[in-house]
Amino acid sequence: MELKELKYLPKAWKRGTDFLGTRYAILCGAMTWVSEANLVSAISNDGGFGVLAAGNMPPELLAKEIAKTREKTKAPFGVNLITVAPAFKDHVEVVIREKCPFVFFAGSIPPGRAIAEVKAAGVKLVCFAPVLSLAKRLIKQGVDALVIEGSEAGGHIGPVATSVLAQEFLLNVTEVPVFVAGGIGTGEIIAQYLALGAAGVQLGTRFVAAVECVAHPRFKEAFIKASARDAMPTSQFDQSLPTIPVRAILNEGTRDFNRLQLELLNRVKSGELPREDAQVKLEEFWVGALRRAVVEGDVEHGSLMAGQSVAFVKKVQPVREIIEELVAGAEAALARMAGEG
Repeated sequence: MELKELKYLPKAWKRGTDFLGTRYAILCGAMTWVSEANLVSAISNDGGFGVLAAGNMPPELLAKEIAKTREKTKAPFGVNLITVAPAFKDHVEVVIREKCPFVFFAGSIPPGRAIAEVKAAGVKLVCFAPVLSLAKRLIKQGVDALVIEGSEAGGHIGPVATSVLAQEFLLNVTEVPVFVAGGIGTGEIIAQYLALGAAGVQLGTRFVAAVECVAHPRFKEAFIKASARDAMPTSQFDQSLPTIPVRAILNEGTRDFNRLQLELLNRVKSGELPREDAQVKLEEFWVGALRRAVVEGDVEHGSLMAGQSVAFVKKVQPVREIIEELVAGAEAALARMAGEG
């Protein structure tokens, strides 16, 4: 469905499309090993906004991935940097040197220096904000837009549901565009968040099964077979070893993580291993397990990070088809709200 045929959506997400420079205010969340040049460029070419996942890439590889994406699309796209990644400072230098128009900071509270460097370079900065007080602080520091991500999302998650975050943020933040993420799988729910004041939305899980996604066919098949209740968060066994919950489709890899957590917890409690070192080992588990699943197709012991919107992943389909479904659903829902449905 072309934008010119739409009656309600252009106005509903105008703040988002103006900010992004896209036809549709639909972002693809940055997924390590998944959100690379092929998928990102396809989403941007079809009117959405793709976001490259820098993850733990060596800086030179990130620069190559940015160049590769630019070869495949002339449309806007962003680069997501993890603030706790070992190469974060180098990644910031890369996006500035490569003159990337958009950068996303995720992972933890971004350092003020990095915010200042990016802003001074004329790059539009989007940050994730788990709590309202941090959002207000980030806005004062010059952040251009925010993403709020509820616990229904895949991968590392916070404790609050998208529906609650949306009410809290959208009714209280007007200074910058706010994009909603977590558990979004249909156009109908997109319309609801737009009606509440969202500038647009971010999805990840639905794009995993895209034709243009380079993930292993077995990884995609696991998403197609899964239901919402299969995508569950990990548990923290003891506060002696704090862990950020990770939502993924349950498999033997989940049990592998639990066994590792228990082993590391015992070593921390006995004084054999510092807590910080144990936390690093837990993160290293996810990095390796995710690669095994996405790249190698090990869907038993690899990590199947997925949001609960995996319930709406029914088949492998082109990016264009996924976006058109979302757009058509949102437009129809907005028409019903206007009394025309």
